[in-house]
Amino acid sequence: MDWLSRLFEMMPVHGRLDLRCSYGAPWRIEQGPGNVNEIPYHAVLAGSAVLDDPASGRPLHLKAGDIVLLPGNPRHIMHDGSGAAPLTVRNRASLNFMISENPGSDQRLDLLCGHFSIAPPHDRLLRNYLPPVLVVSAGATDGEQGTAGQLAGLVALMRGETASDRLGGRAMLNALSTAMFALVLRLASETGDMSRGLLALAGHPRLAPVVAAMFNEPARAWTLPEFAQLANMSRATLARQFQEKLGRSPSDLLTDIRMTLAANELRRSSISTGAVAEAAGYLSEAAFQRAFKSHMGITPAQWRKAAQTSATADELELTKSAEVTSDIGSTSAGA
Repeated sequence: MDWLSRLFEMMPVHGRLDLRCSYGAPWRIEQGPGNVNEIPYHAVLAGSAVLDDPASGRPLHLKAGDIVLLPGNPRHIMHDGSGAAPLTVRNRASLNFMISENPGSDQRLDLLCGHFSIAPPHDRLLRNYLPPVLVVSAGATDGEQGTAGQLAGLVALMRGETASDRLGGRAMLNALSTAMFALVLRLASETGDMSRGLLALAGHPRLAPVVAAMFNEPARAWTLPEFAQLANMSRATLARQFQEKLGRSPSDLLTDIRMTLAANELRRSSISTGAVAEAAGYLSEAAFQRAFKSHMGITPAQWRKAAQTSATADELELTKSAEVTSDIGSTSAGA
């Protein structure tokens, strides 16, 4: 399996569309920060926007077809660039999402705003290995089969769903948002524009096999010489490339992947801690216990208990919702 598919298999991402904005200049949006496990996104359907980049401090000029992700989840500001006081905004609820609009008629912006949710502690891995601000463009498509073309088609589907607001629209929009996340990461890794982060490693022709090996065989007793051989470079060059592009060593990335795998396995009550340790590539349970606590801040047993308690709470909430729905249905039938 390719590394990106393995990544999503290990840490499921759920997308959600929150808002469709329709603004005429002058306008201004202030958002964030969201919940700690959220990554905000904005997709420019029409018009243009300026994002005051919270990472570099430099303004980013966005055009139709641009999609921006903010893995750092900061408070951020978008505006039309005029510097004029923004017009009053009115929000109204549609069937499946919120619409925000103003009375302006010039230089109209059409914008989709949403977020991606990643369950803790997996959000930390993505946040550490993605740039604070990630921008890709689906405006200049590379044909129907290319990633940019696929992304443009997906955004067009979202635009159509928000225009018609039909039955099942929320489910469709959230599913399309989730797929958008995968396509944005795929496109970013293909363009080679990333100078740092996991996408920079995966986009490097000689480092990509190392990343793929880590995700596909995390339990293998990898050594630095083996990774260097996969990359066809010296151990010193490999270590330097990882440090320059990721700010971490190959073993750091491998440990993060192993701990993510272990955290998932510990949710299953039927598997022992020793079996989890073996699946994560540790020869002894004691070594795994030390590594897990050092990495996660709690022991595997504490993590398992917390995860199971959370799952039980979710099940109770679903049961309550079902009971309420049933009561409403009974009342309606009686009426």
